[in-house]
Amino acid sequence: MQATIDFRSDTVTRPTPAMLEAMFSAPLGDDVFGEDPTVNKLENKLATMFGKEAGLFCPSGTMTNQIAIKAHTQPGDEVICDSLSHIYQYEGGGIAFNSGCSVRLLQGNRGRIKAEQVVAAINPDDIHKPVSTLVSLENTANRGGGSCYDFTDIQAIREVCSENNLKLHLDGARIFNALVAKNETPLQYGEVFDTISICLSKGLGTPVGSVLVGPADFIKKSRRIRKVFGGGMRQAGILAAAGIYALDNHVDRLKEDHLHASRIAATLAEKDFVGEILPVETNIIIFEVKDKFSAAQFAAKMKEENILMIAISPTMVRIVVHLDITPEMVQRTIEAIQKL
Repeated sequence: MQATIDFRSDTVTRPTPAMLEAMFSAPLGDDVFGEDPTVNKLENKLATMFGKEAGLFCPSGTMTNQIAIKAHTQPGDEVICDSLSHIYQYEGGGIAFNSGCSVRLLQGNRGRIKAEQVVAAINPDDIHKPVSTLVSLENTANRGGGSCYDFTDIQAIREVCSENNLKLHLDGARIFNALVAKNETPLQYGEVFDTISICLSKGLGTPVGSVLVGPADFIKKSRRIRKVFGGGMRQAGILAAAGIYALDNHVDRLKEDHLHASRIAATLAEKDFVGEILPVETNIIIFEVKDKFSAAQFAAKMKEENILMIAISPTMVRIVVHLDITPEMVQRTIEAIQKL
């Protein structure tokens, strides 16, 4: 039997041998006491990279997002975001549960919103309305098919936030995919966002972990929230070492994932049972299946070939390319699609 090809998510990657070696050899301490040197190194590395004062290592991007939202808001406030945002769709109602906030959902373009939409969504100073406090963007946008913001649009949203006393947070679950695709720099993002959540366990291929970066006083507050959320880890340097290795070795190679996704998308476009394919900018392909297949049936056909992908709706399928996907696996996938 041929090896399984897993396109369900870029979270399914396994540490490379070199990453494992870095993990096993990492100096360790108790991070809750602030004494794990490898965690401290990772936090400082990412904070410096994005031009921020401090960082906070957490088990997941959901936790870094939820900590940021809680630290930025008070119960009864309102968070402005796109309706497809991960913080709304995939974090278990955490905005309400953890922070006691409501959400103003905007209908953007493939998960991306515009400054004029933000302006229109800000509540007036009216005791009947929740207080608009925070704007959250996601880049790349998962449900937008890995779509990337134009940086000028982010700058325009930053201006709106500054003029209206709103904070601006970035869910950067796949921020390095965006940086590579758009030829942008971390420092650019650090200048416009108040806080940034950076996932290490997706495109960069670590087994666990995300880092929240921002001002020193904000991160101090966030560290207390992390403790309340149960996110304090002890000898976490064994995980942080994977993040350091990934930042040093796995960023530039993301362009390979983007190329592989484009090749698979081009093959899908040739099939008469494939409808709309969202523009492929990075490592995610979201496409419509019609006529002789439902999305679930298409995924089942692929599974018969030991190729795994997810039906995200009755008609839409998602493929996510990552560092465990080799050129040979891409070719095998293309041939399996061509046979249908």
